[in-house]
Amino acid sequence: MKPKQLQKKLDRQFYTRDLLTVAYELLGKHLVKKEKGKILSGRIIEVEAYDGSIDEAAHTFIGKTKRNEIMFNIGGYLYVYFTYGNHYCCNVVTGEEGKGTAILIRAIEPLEGISTMIKNRFNRDLLNEKEKFNLTSGPGKVCQALSINKSHYGIDLTGDEIYLIDQPLIDKQNVVITKRIGIKKSVDLPWRFYIKDNPYVSKK
Repeated sequence: MKPKQLQKKLDRQFYTRDLLTVAYELLGKHLVKKEKGKILSGRIIEVEAYDGSIDEAAHTFIGKTKRNEIMFNIGGYLYVYFTYGNHYCCNVVTGEEGKGTAILIRAIEPLEGISTMIKNRFNRDLLNEKEKFNLTSGPGKVCQALSINKSHYGIDLTGDEIYLIDQPLIDKQNVVITKRIGIKKSVDLPWRFYIKDNPYVSKK
């Protein structure tokens, strides 16, 4: 039997590069959360980039506040915010300190701890096979399934509670680049990336 290959956690250097480079390369990486001794994980299949220096839709466009201050940290931290009065969204902070850039995790494909994710999302069994694609197909759904909330604001992604595992780059022919969705400002920036034909994409 071959020895199990060690999983490589993404290091700080990965996150401190150019915003759009990191956004593209996040696709396919595995988002991992340890919860009460269990591992919850999913393959990142959809993201959106935000840059407060030029992007009115970014929370950092207005400058540093108590809510967004972690976005001005060096890359590799988790920015969590509450939106629409009912769900959390999680973002990967990127770039050098002071940049104010981050990438929203819009959707993941569940890999490990799926039964716990189902309980976190629905508090019941799935009604049908189709419903499983609703499990993590949106930013609020991701946080609910992984039980990510305000207590995880500012977590260091190079630590051991929430982190990302390296995976091979997704071929560009399998990546779709579009305008971001669900925003009203800076709507023409083509900063949404997702894996083509993946059923967990939030919106085609």
